[in-house]
Amino acid sequence: MKKIEITYPFDSRPMPAESTSLAIGFFDGLHLGHQAVINKAISKAKKLNITPAVMTFSPHPREVLGKTTFMGYLTPLKEKLYQLEQLGIEQVYVVTFNQAFANLEKEKFISNVLVPLNVSAVTTGFNFTFGHRGLGTANDLMKLGKSLFEVEIVDPIIMGNEAVSSTRTRNALSTGDISLANDLLGRPYRIQGEVVHGDKRGRQIGFPTANVEPDQPYYLPVHGVYVVRAYFKESIGYGIMNVGVRPTFDKSAVKTKLEVHLFGQSPHLDLYGEVLQVELLHYLRKEAKFSSVKSLVEQIELDRTNATQWLSDQDIFLDDRRNILI
Repeated sequence: MKKIEITYPFDSRPMPAESTSLAIGFFDGLHLGHQAVINKAISKAKKLNITPAVMTFSPHPREVLGKTTFMGYLTPLKEKLYQLEQLGIEQVYVVTFNQAFANLEKEKFISNVLVPLNVSAVTTGFNFTFGHRGLGTANDLMKLGKSLFEVEIVDPIIMGNEAVSSTRTRNALSTGDISLANDLLGRPYRIQGEVVHGDKRGRQIGFPTANVEPDQPYYLPVHGVYVVRAYFKESIGYGIMNVGVRPTFDKSAVKTKLEVHLFGQSPHLDLYGEVLQVELLHYLRKEAKFSSVKSLVEQIELDRTNATQWLSDQDIFLDDRRNILI
């Protein structure tokens, strides 16, 4: 997949010559609604024998305009590009969202951005907005671009009598409803990061953990303990992850930490510096402060039992082929 970074106003570099079927949107999360837009653009590309492409933006407009507090991405740019490639997109325009771009009038967005990119077809969601102050709507895009390229507007995907959306996905993660979040995404929510050194308390109490430092600004779920699936190079494993501040040990901590205990992990295994991709499968319980290390150990043992039972109920069997760290 080809990634093309562009900043408005365009410089003197020649624009790509190939015609594209372009899906436009921020697409944070690449949930089922976003996938419907992208799949429609891919279908159009096949019909017209042109390149399926996406236009997205970086950073998030909220970071630039500062209207509300920005809490992180469901799919930071690196993760978004990975997911787009999995969907079959061949070319991605990453437009720098800066003040100059934010001030662009909606008519200029058509003439100064889309037309130079040799777009033959544009697909977007029903709630897409563009131009200065977001005054341009999907219907405006259709009216303004009708003599220049084909435009298709995709209706929302409804799940549980409500539209699938990034906001709904964040709300599900913030309440521990991982099942709903993953249903909205059409895949498990994933966080990737490097394994960094911690204080090795988990190893000392018999539950070695990999301390994962997210390598991108992910939206983090509510503090608690989760059943997870982890990918390490070409291997796969299952375990539990604590998301939180470890109140039993760190009474004044404020930074959220991700600690992954993988079933079968050897206390002597060295994962430091390696990258783990961690998928959230199920929410077990909220984070708690324990009165003693003994109480904490008993709870972790119960967490392991409950996690193993949940995995078994999902027909996920933990054998030597599934446990990467035995």
